[in-house]
Amino acid sequence: MAVRVKALITPALVTWARETAGFSIAEAADKLDIDADVLADWENSDSDASPSIPQLRKLATLFKRPLAVFYLPSPPTKFEVMRDLRRLPGTGLRHYSPALQLEIRAAAERRELALDLADDLDEELPKFSLKADLKEDPEVVGQRIRKALGVTDDLQREWRDADGRTGFNAWRGRIEDTGTLVFQSAAIGSEEASGFAIFNDVSPVISVNRKDALTRRTFSLLHEFAHLMLHVSGVSDLETDEKRPPEDQAIEVFCNQVAAAALMPKDAVLAYSGVAEQGARSEGWTDGQISEMARRFNVSREALLRRLLTFDRTTQAFYARKRGQYIAEYQAQRARQREQTTDIKRNMPQETVSHFGKPLVRMLLSNYWQDRMTLSAVSGYLGLKVKHIPKLAKAAGLR
Repeated sequence: MAVRVKALITPALVTWARETAGFSIAEAADKLDIDADVLADWENSDSDASPSIPQLRKLATLFKRPLAVFYLPSPPTKFEVMRDLRRLPGTGLRHYSPALQLEIRAAAERRELALDLADDLDEELPKFSLKADLKEDPEVVGQRIRKALGVTDDLQREWRDADGRTGFNAWRGRIEDTGTLVFQSAAIGSEEASGFAIFNDVSPVISVNRKDALTRRTFSLLHEFAHLMLHVSGVSDLETDEKRPPEDQAIEVFCNQVAAAALMPKDAVLAYSGVAEQGARSEGWTDGQISEMARRFNVSREALLRRLLTFDRTTQAFYARKRGQYIAEYQAQRARQREQTTDIKRNMPQETVSHFGKPLVRMLLSNYWQDRMTLSAVSGYLGLKVKHIPKLAKAAGLR
């Protein structure tokens, strides 16, 4: 019988890798096909138990960590767990899934990559200078965002389209111009998080959930931008009617109000055709009117109706009824989409730019063109086959 060779690793590194990957001991043990007590022993510094080399490889694969990291004398401290600003579930506990943990870690690593690439190109990255305070009027902060991003009412009208794609891309491009890296994630469920923000005064990060509708992503984008202005890193959802710790609730309500003010300026909403005629606390809004206004401001029908409620142009009861209708319609639409089996040809270069953002893709290509990086390295960073790289420049707006 072959002798089982133990991997003489640091137990605390197993705990660190598991927790930062978002697994409980029971969940990880199930994935590794071992008893939970066995994994607990590997994490116990007072125990002589340790995994075999093959078992260590499985650990590294599951936790998405290099094998060598388990031999460090102590856990790394560079990566910090972000503030969790989501709703409290019924248990009162919140938990980052492994997929969400990995997305946060990947976003932080992409930021580090962007800093290195900019340094190689001798490119000075701009500092993020916009600020906000919870004591401020969200309407004022929203207007400050529009001014800083150069968004006018006339310009926003030009972004109107059927699904909100033009508006999302336009807002995203202007936010990226502030030096912010904007990513999209398709790995986490809509019910878990709408997005997250990682603040830094150079190359802060926003990530929005690609599984959400485009208009919801646009709102998330501005919500997370407000987080950056507050210098708050955290994971968010957009619901503010649910229970949270008071300090978290204050932040999320403020960021939602700022996002609404930036996307739907008060004066523009109240001056819109038909609003004055409806009068105060109206329940006479038709689906056509609500949809028309929502398209005008590149937002969802729910966000538009919530804004009307803020200005006392409808009632809480009407908003609640319509919200229930919109949720039911969205769920039915998603069910129909899941039943469709038609194959749609994917545009991989465009998907890559959508996922990573133009700034990071452009820096990678610039380093490649200046012979500072190989084609295979660019392919590896982006997870894109080499054959798609030639078309990447056009998708990133470089050619």
